[in-house]
Order: sequence, then C-alpha cells, then structure tokens
Amino acid sequence: METKDIIERAFQKETFIGKQIAAAFVKAQRQFGPALKTSTNPHFRSKYADLSNCVEAVIGALNDNGIGLMQRTYESKDGVMVETVFIHESGEIMECGLLHVPASKQDPQGYGSALTYARRYSLLAATGLAPEDDDGNSASRRTTVDNKVESKVNASQMADHIAAIDASANKEELQTTYAAAYAACENDQAWQAKVIKAKAERIAKAKKEKENGN
Repeated sequence: METKDIIERAFQKETFIGKQIAAAFVKAQRQFGPALKTSTNPHFRSKYADLSNCVEAVIGALNDNGIGLMQRTYESKDGVMVETVFIHESGEIMECGLLHVPASKQDPQGYGSALTYARRYSLLAATGLAPEDDDGNSASRRTTVDNKVESKVNASQMADHIAAIDASANKEELQTTYAAAYAACENDQAWQAKVIKAKAERIAKAKKEKENGN
C-alpha cells in the first residue's frame, strides 16, 4: 500500500476515545516522570532525551493504570511512519496519529535512525512530555558566548522536523508533526518562529492544492 493511501485511511477513521482509557490516561499522566536529557550528540555537543529515557518516563505509570504502549509502523518508500497507540485493559484503545519522518539516507542505518527519531517524538507528542535537563538547576542557567545566548537546539533535527511538517498529508498529521517540532524547540524563540512559519506555509500550500483540485 502506498504511503498516501495509508495516511488517507488513517485520516478517514473516526476518532473515538473511550471513557475508561480516558480516565486511566489522565491518572497515568499525573504520574509521568521526567524525560531526562542524558544522551549527548557529539556533533552538536548538546544533550537530549533518547528513546529509552522517554519510554522509561511513562511506561510505569501507564502500566500501573492498566494501559499498554504500542507503536505501530507503516511502510513508506522515503522514510518511516509511526503511530503511538495506547491500549487499555478494558479493550479500549487511543490512537494518536501518524508521524512521518524522511530517512536521511536510503540504507538500513538511515531508516533505523529515522525509526528511532519517529518513535521518540511520536511518544513525546502523544504523552505531552517535554524533555528536561538532568541537572535541575541547568534549566534556569543560560550559556553566554560573546554576549550571545548559545542555542541548545539540534539544528539537524529541527530541519527534519520542519521537513516533516512540509510533508504532512492531512490535518491530523500536520498537528502531530507540528507538536513534535514545537516541543523540540526547547523554548528557543527563533526556532519556534520557524516552526510556526512552516505550519502556516503548509496550510497555505494545502489551500492552494485544494483550489487547484489536487
């Protein structure tokens, strides 16, 4: 099945969240731990919360409230598509929308990196988590070089986020990719402005495509 067909099917599905899983998820969310930034990107000398830290922050609270975590993957020719799904012991499920991430390279390593990246940001967006500094005081500190604030944002990852926004095929996917991109801005106003601009441009592009009958 083509990527666009999978996205279209997901878009057409009726979204319904059962009362039991909704109540359980709210209780679990109150118990989520922090997604600590303990991994280091050697290229940008910045810390980030890796996939295992993100899962560790939520899996205990979810399971304690009768919720299982599953991340579905879908075939995509140019990258990967992931959907985070929560399954309640009652049988109710909560699907959180598809996230498409292009592979930087068309080889196993490129697809593997894209999959890890997609799983991490899909989970963050679905749970409402934002990565936190391992040092509780470091969040309030600013690093100044030549009287300028050094951004902690990973520029390469942000470029991938913005590309994912531009590649979103429907409103649901746009909301998911935008939420993930905005969370990754780490309160950097310059990047936040770029993400907001990318979303506005994608909406304008969609309107133009609709007017042209595409």
